[in-house]
Amino acid sequence: MLKLENVRKVFHPGTVNEKVALDSVSVTLADGDFVTVIGGNGAGKSTMLNAVAGVFPIDGGSIAIDGQDITKLPEYKRAPLIGRVFQDPMMGTAADMWLEENMALALRRGKKRGLRWALTSKERKLFREKLAELGLGLEDRMTTKVGLLSGGQRQAVTLLMATLIEPKMLLLDEHTAALDPKTAAKVLELSDRFISQGHLTALMVTHNMRDAIAHGNRLIMMNEGRIILDVAGEEKKKLTVEALLEFFQQASGEAFANDRALLG
Repeated sequence: MLKLENVRKVFHPGTVNEKVALDSVSVTLADGDFVTVIGGNGAGKSTMLNAVAGVFPIDGGSIAIDGQDITKLPEYKRAPLIGRVFQDPMMGTAADMWLEENMALALRRGKKRGLRWALTSKERKLFREKLAELGLGLEDRMTTKVGLLSGGQRQAVTLLMATLIEPKMLLLDEHTAALDPKTAAKVLELSDRFISQGHLTALMVTHNMRDAIAHGNRLIMMNEGRIILDVAGEEKKKLTVEALLEFFQQASGEAFANDRALLG
């Protein structure tokens, strides 16, 4: 479903601030893979997601989704293929629009717009049913401006919007990092459910090693723009935080210096 071949990205090339963010990264995700991505600050995790989303052009290599080469496609042309949830709950929704209006935008992602009523009674019924699945009572607040919702509620809504039209790829970029532990657990539970129900292919970047181990069927560890560990299945289920830390130190020659990953 997703194939990266020798993807390279360098920021500020030829300057004293040159940074090789992705160093010939190659990885293939099968249909239905739920891959968690772990690594220290500056390891290349979010850069890899941004490269897939088309936030910036890559400097080398190729990216394909479901057999379609999207390497040169701009971000807006990848929209029909990709659903994304950001770290900041404010980024995935339009704060000044009603909840049902945000849902309508998600339903029309990647489609042509015409001169007709923005919302139909059939769509409102669908939105109510989908919001009820969140278990947050939002189905009774569909004409509330999204900006009045809590961060956790907004992130749950963003996740729902990202999966409303089942994308080829779901990108979760530390989407629980800004939430309190209880709310983060709820959003992760919803993530697991939507990915499983929709048989979605997903990449989830996280700083939390326990979450990386507990969720998904495959785990990737990155360091200095490279993939240094790729485990799946039973091998992943047997992983521990201690084993990950030991592997990182052996592979990189340094201790894993990220308090959020260790204490999360």
